[in-house]
Amino acid sequence: MIRLSRLCDYGVAMLTHLAGQEGRQASAAEIAEATGVPPATAAKILKALVRAGILASHRGVLGGYGLARPAAVITVAEIIEALDGPIALTACIEEGAGDCGLEALCPARANWQRVNEAIRRALSEITLADMAGTVPAAFLTPEERAAMSPAR
Repeated sequence: MIRLSRLCDYGVAMLTHLAGQEGRQASAAEIAEATGVPPATAAKILKALVRAGILASHRGVLGGYGLARPAAVITVAEIIEALDGPIALTACIEEGAGDCGLEALCPARANWQRVNEAIRRALSEITLADMAGTVPAAFLTPEERAAMSPAR
């Protein structure tokens, strides 16, 4: 079974929460509460996402965390790599030296690399906006934008 780490799963949940309020800052405590992620774990994830350039951190009274770029340009592959490292199904296709003693002689290695690239390509085509179910306003008609605006 291929499975992402719990940190990555939590990170996607936290980022989809922020994508739903794009342009707004949220504190670590607010994000943790809204997503159910333990506060210490949320802080660790937020720091990693800031280091990766996915989130921006701002100090001060109106500070907090917000998306560093629009959700429509942040890919799931970027998020996974920021929290779990390189996307690789087997040790022999990770960046750097692998852990497999058969690596140099393995006839399947080239095919594993093709599988890995296909998965990475697929994850690169899915954006945070897709995951959050949000559509960039530029792609909406004026009627759709008006329907999504809060009632006055």
